[in-house]
Amino acid sequence: MEQSKKAVAKIQVVKMIDLAVYQEGSIISRTIIDKKAGTVTLFAFDEEQGLSEHVAPYDALVCILDGEAEVTISGKVYHLKEGEIILMPANKPHALKAVKRFKMMLIMVKA
Repeated sequence: MEQSKKAVAKIQVVKMIDLAVYQEGSIISRTIIDKKAGTVTLFAFDEEQGLSEHVAPYDALVCILDGEAEVTISGKVYHLKEGEIILMPANKPHALKAVKRFKMMLIMVKA
């Protein structure tokens, strides 16, 4: 998984969906905000790509910007499409998989 080391730093108007570009067979991420209080990261998942089950110590909000994803939280599967959001609670196992290629914004709240 490739990740930009610099967050978007200057004030500008951009089309959010264009900040993470699909790449065949890959997951691309781009950090927009990286602060002690939390992070905002955009992801582009090619079809069938995903993140294996893991646990995070913080609440995270997934916002689907394009495509279709399968999100599993504590063993329950949720199918999300463009425009839908889901909260992944802290300390609950979760995983994501692209049913169709998809883009998402992940907002992680640390404070």
